[in-house]
Amino acid sequence: MVPKGKLVIIGGAVDLGTSLSYNEDINHPHYIKFFERGILKRMITESAKGEDSIVEVITTASKIPEIVGNEYIKSFHQLQVGAVNVMNIKTREEAKSSEVIERMKRADIVMLSGGDQLRLSAILGGTELHRILKKRYQEDHFVVGGTSAGAAAASTNMIYRGSSSEALLKGEVQITGGLGLLNNVIIDTHFVQRGRIGRLFYAVASNPGMLGIGLGEDAGLLITGGTSMEAIGSGLTILVDGRYINETSIYDVEIGSPVSIDNLKVHVMSIYDKYDLQQHTLTINKAIKIEDDTFLKAKDYD
Repeated sequence: MVPKGKLVIIGGAVDLGTSLSYNEDINHPHYIKFFERGILKRMITESAKGEDSIVEVITTASKIPEIVGNEYIKSFHQLQVGAVNVMNIKTREEAKSSEVIERMKRADIVMLSGGDQLRLSAILGGTELHRILKKRYQEDHFVVGGTSAGAAAASTNMIYRGSSSEALLKGEVQITGGLGLLNNVIIDTHFVQRGRIGRLFYAVASNPGMLGIGLGEDAGLLITGGTSMEAIGSGLTILVDGRYINETSIYDVEIGSPVSIDNLKVHVMSIYDKYDLQQHTLTINKAIKIEDDTFLKAKDYD
């Protein structure tokens, strides 16, 4: 079934409560970087109701949900969206409450914040909220966005653990079930900044039927019809295709040993490039005209 909804995954300029300490977070002047406001603007444009959309921000993944929620409210308000609400869902019981369910049914845009993707999937996965989120994504003109953990959890399978430096050692990358909005891919975030290419290589080598998507912190993808991906952020997205792997030692070596991979295929996407998940083809936009709302200068951010 081709989903009517649209999915926006972002590499993680908003990584609240994950890599920084609480004190670093609260002293940071602006969590939502200027480029990401351009991506949020694109989400509004893609919504059927535009600036009249009802936005629900789900902060379940974050350790500091109140701060995260307030930042999103401020940013969406600056983009002329008036109806912005925050769902700080802390338990599976809350994820099936009648109030939360009704709000999910009325929303036009849902934004999953950054933080811990395992927390996000463990609390929301399999709940009534999760069921309605997937149903609306499939059947309605509905926009789902996710940044950092929210992006990583969007796929059927997700990376939830694995250090960057040790990622090409057998057993260092852990994969579990995500929220299931996007099939046959596995997503990693903060990709360039944290040197995570090794762990995405490992994830694809162990699951060669899935396309690895590595999102930089200044990178986003707009996915329509469940198959068409357009790069909408200012940075790079790395795609890792394991279908052509000739050989790998991943099933032979001992736990903790280095892994070898022969013939891994890699693509690099930049803004406005498109990739077809069914045909496995990349279309590079050679005549780029950057729209005015893609980047916002510091003086525009109050």
